[in-house]
Amino acid sequence: MTIDLVVLEADRAADDVVALRLARPDGAGLPAWTPGAHIDLHLGEDLVRQYSLCGDPAETTAYRIAVLATPDSRGGSKAVHNLRPGDRVRVSEPRNHFPFEPADHYVFVAGGIGITPLLPMIKAAEAAGATWELAYGGRRRSSMAFLETLQSYGPRLHVVVQEEVGPLDLNEVLAGYRPGARIYACGPEPLLAALEERCTGLPLHLERFTAATVDTSDDTEFEVVLDRSGRTLTVPPGRSIFEVVRAAGVNVLGSCLEGTCGTCETEVLDGAVDHRDTVLTADERETDECMMICVSRARSTRLTLDL
Repeated sequence: MTIDLVVLEADRAADDVVALRLARPDGAGLPAWTPGAHIDLHLGEDLVRQYSLCGDPAETTAYRIAVLATPDSRGGSKAVHNLRPGDRVRVSEPRNHFPFEPADHYVFVAGGIGITPLLPMIKAAEAAGATWELAYGGRRRSSMAFLETLQSYGPRLHVVVQEEVGPLDLNEVLAGYRPGARIYACGPEPLLAALEERCTGLPLHLERFTAATVDTSDDTEFEVVLDRSGRTLTVPPGRSIFEVVRAAGVNVLGSCLEGTCGTCETEVLDGAVDHRDTVLTADERETDECMMICVSRARSTRLTLDL
């Protein structure tokens, strides 16, 4: 389901970052959301992009997002940066694949625009009476969104500006880790990969903006059984389940088609999945109960899906 919203505000949050406030034209309430949620912006024909909600879930009549203009944009960030107050935009209802779990202490790690999904988590941690600390890295101070607002948190905020002191030192960030604390991180892939390497066995929660790099050279053909219709389709190397199912006339939803947004999540009834998304947790992958059909494939010769 999508909602037609109007841009109330389009403000500069940092160099190349625009913060938008979106609401219904009549000011009516919007679907509720929780920290870690994102919305899809429908910015044109076949141009749908996902952006984390960075406002306050208690504000029920507006959504807030912040978007970085990227030089290698495929059109999404450019379209967002062209929006002005009064413009209309269609958005999805919020979805959350980066849920905020209870803990007594949190370690937040943000790289650049990765600060956005962490902002409502910090508010939630404050409201719950939990302790927390935030390590926020960026190339330049002027490029770090919401830095001025975050300064009010005092010593809990650790700002690392790369052009001044170099990149985030993750060993230092994790040195004071307390048993039972949860680690939430969002940012560029090298930062997240380095965290994964250092946090084996720890409760690490990641939000990725980019698709995982996957070696497809050994991909083989497999069959997909569509349980609702009883049809069996063949998925060859070089084509995704999503593409094959769509070509067969089956209506399936998709957005990023890179395994990062969760729109195409599909229930798996039988078979073993080769998970290639960046949405599901390790535990969720282990169950093989669902998959992202835009990128993931089969480890077995056949998959049965709830389609």
